[in-house]
Amino acid sequence: MSIARLIKDLDAGLSRTRQGLLRHTQRHGDHSLRRKLLIGMGIAIACTSALAASVIHRSHEDYVHARHNLAEVENYRLILDVANILSAERGPSNSVLGADILTDGPLRVRLAQFRARSDAALERLSVPYNGAEGERQRVPTKLLAPVLEQLAFARNEVDRLSAIPREQRPLEDVQSVIESCFKVIDIFQAAIRWKVATLSMSNPDLTAVLLNGHIFGDLREYGGRIASQIMAPIAVSQPLPLRNLVDSNRTRGRLIELWHLIGGPDTIRYHDPRLVDLLRDADRQFFGEGLKMTDELIAQGRETGNYTMSADEYTVRFVQTLAPLERLRSAYLDITMDRVTADQRDALMKLTTAIAVTTIILATLAGLILVAQRYVFGPLLRAREEVICLAEDRPMESAATRLQANEMNRLFDAIDVLRSNLVERASLTRQLKRQAETDGLTGLMNRRALDLIGESQTSNQVMASGACLVLMDIDNFKTINDTHGHLAGDQVLNETACVVRTLLRANDIFARYGGEEFVLLISSDDLADSISMAERIRHVLEAHAITMPDGTMVNITASFGVAKGHLGRHAWPRLIEAADKALYRAKSDGRNCVRPADDQEDQKGPDVQHMASAG
Repeated sequence: MSIARLIKDLDAGLSRTRQGLLRHTQRHGDHSLRRKLLIGMGIAIACTSALAASVIHRSHEDYVHARHNLAEVENYRLILDVANILSAERGPSNSVLGADILTDGPLRVRLAQFRARSDAALERLSVPYNGAEGERQRVPTKLLAPVLEQLAFARNEVDRLSAIPREQRPLEDVQSVIESCFKVIDIFQAAIRWKVATLSMSNPDLTAVLLNGHIFGDLREYGGRIASQIMAPIAVSQPLPLRNLVDSNRTRGRLIELWHLIGGPDTIRYHDPRLVDLLRDADRQFFGEGLKMTDELIAQGRETGNYTMSADEYTVRFVQTLAPLERLRSAYLDITMDRVTADQRDALMKLTTAIAVTTIILATLAGLILVAQRYVFGPLLRAREEVICLAEDRPMESAATRLQANEMNRLFDAIDVLRSNLVERASLTRQLKRQAETDGLTGLMNRRALDLIGESQTSNQVMASGACLVLMDIDNFKTINDTHGHLAGDQVLNETACVVRTLLRANDIFARYGGEEFVLLISSDDLADSISMAERIRHVLEAHAITMPDGTMVNITASFGVAKGHLGRHAWPRLIEAADKALYRAKSDGRNCVRPADDQEDQKGPDVQHMASAG
């Protein structure tokens, strides 16, 4: 198009604009702009209030959820404590089975104390507690009833057999009674598994903590069980049968397996010093002294059956070596409770902060309306008159006599130079648009251009039915800048962009989102395929070595967050947020990994509803 044709079109456009402004002024008067601005501010306040209400509602839900988790974890700890108490009752029971009826008075007193302790613990489990859905049972009756029945049976068997003189107690009967005590804990395990399953379903983030708590409890249970499995022959001073040896070795293998699952005393998974010290104590006392004591008695039982310790002496000494395992389980549960309690405090703090920030924002908006009424709306109406004067080619007043505020004077200065810059602006617009939408370093599309695509449902027909968003962040990029300099950092960004571009398809959009972050908008709603592509990019980047200006070879890694959704003004921010949360999770999980968004909502629906209500 020629310059003359362009000027002619601009003149025609100005003529039409002039006529339209005059008609609009005659029809609506001078106060229509003021009304529109006030309406706009009212809409802004309403939208802000709605957004604030949504944030407060979500914070309140998080707080309620955290409070529910605290109550459930407390109940879980109580169940584990009851299991430990029931297991501890085997100790005095074993002592009574190995003592003579004429000399076991103090042992029976101690057994009665342990039984009372077990009964009190089981009574606590039968008392309901207040959960998220109201009053709930700590353990279902159908799971608790078999435990009570088996416990009563085992106690009766202990009392029956201990009433017989020690030298007349058959080894098989003693072994049977001990196994009936084992069965109490075996049946109670159903209650523990039930609690782990129900709490994991309501809060998957606690699954690992619950399972670890169960493992610590099992470690204490099997630690006591290995002594009970050789107790029968000790109690009646008979050689150790092969069956008891096999059971003891099987339990020893289970203990070693649980110890490896926990990680042992040299693990780096536990940063709390309480756990580290207790792990060392357990390794030294139980796995060292306790098992060594058991091995010595097993050797005596296999050779002669003449044991150097009585059942009560062995029980007392061995229980002392179990103490670190009990403290270890208790300390881990203490740490878990501290964590859940901290989550509740954080949720309450977020709720309080959300309410406070909302109040401040609404108060600020109300103040802005008052200030805008005096210092913005009036000058804008005056500027409107100036534009009409420009359209009618009437003389304009000097800017010095209009306003005292420099900011508004600049608006009138812009009106004064509008005519002289009109032609130049047309030619510069295209250049500015291109510069505004391109990243100067990598040549990729920048964040502004990407947002324009993402917020427009019609900007890309290929993605009209849905798309996937991959948010990529170079790991430890600051270290590269600090070590090799910012020019080397720029080189890493450029080479990263080049490597990724070679892996993309024709319809995929690749942009630099800012800093060391890149965004890949994939023209498909297949989340699995997008995750696979992110994994391919991750592997290629990890294997690609970059040569620094000083000749140093640097390997980089990146973390990825993947989400799927729809394009559109309302859906786009949610899609970005979902991918950003997934990226944050990838960073938290150790970097150099791909993580999908937790839940993928249909992001097309809200846009459609908004358009319908606007219509």
